Amino acid sequence: MRRIAVLSSGGDAPGMNTVIRAVVRRGIFKGIDVFGVHNGYDGLIAGNFVRMDLGSVGDIIHRGGTILRSARSERFKSEEGQEQSLANMKNLGIDGLIVIGGDGTFKGAQKLAFNGFPTIGIPGTIDNDISGTDYTIGFDTAVNTVVKAIDKIRDTASSHDRIYVIEVMGRGAGDIALWAGMCGGAESIIIPEANFNIDDVIKSIQQGHSRGKKHSIVVVAEGVCKGTDVGQMIQEKIGYDTRVTVLGHLQRGGSPTAYDRMLGSQMGARAVDLLENGERGVMVGWKNGHLVHTAFVDAAKDKHTIDLSVYQLASSLSI
Repeated sequence: MRRIAVLSSGGDAPGMNTVIRAVVRRGIFKGIDVFGVHNGYDGLIAGNFVRMDLGSVGDIIHRGGTILRSARSERFKSEEGQEQSLANMKNLGIDGLIVIGGDGTFKGAQKLAFNGFPTIGIPGTIDNDISGTDYTIGFDTAVNTVVKAIDKIRDTASSHDRIYVIEVMGRGAGDIALWAGMCGGAESIIIPEANFNIDDVIKSIQQGHSRGKKHSIVVVAEGVCKGTDVGQMIQEKIGYDTRVTVLGHLQRGGSPTAYDRMLGSQMGARAVDLLENGERGVMVGWKNGHLVHTAFVDAAKDKHTIDLSVYQLASSLSI
């Protein structure tokens, strides 16, 4: 490996800059030229490369988002877009590519690997919905952001004797809702992986009221239903004063936690090492406290699963 490139794609996640920093500095440490690709796969097609040095990644370890910027590319899904990307990297003498992102990003990376180009993936998404790793970069920060929001909302909920429904991100995975709800002491948590019954939520609220509790927090993952719908159902069925907060893209931003910085640093460096050692078509992951790597094709076969025992624990602690 003489020259490698790195890009971020899809939704941004806190810790992506930490990964970029690790890739650039590990590469330079090993005598490899590193190029950044701006605007994800769109930038790969457009040839939007910039050579990076140590100063390029100075003072970014604490910053959220991605200095390379990110985008979702429809053009890259076509054979023409992929061929143009490969031609651009060949013309620049790029020997390998590291991509940071989620499921859609890895599908694109798998296409490049299938065409024989050395490509390594790093899971960067707040949803924590990637098979092949226990944690994705950005998840820990997003959970902490939501927990802080729950803490603040609980203050006003208790001051006004209200029910608060908090909608969090997670279209197909309830990890953010489960972890934040558990750590924020939510009375009810609604996730895609568990059957949702509004009567169960109402029963939990009424049990609290029967022992003198006048406020409750309900956390709902956006993949189940809208927080406004849950709030309306609660108000219509039992008449309690209910408010809804949709946290939205607030969860994507902010300075990454120490955990995400550590994870990003280790994964970024390992990706460079894997390219140097001749690996291709694999994703770096974190399993049982250790760095691992999994072939894209194998990771795609498995479906992300959630630990429902934590969901059951949260239910037993919210009585």
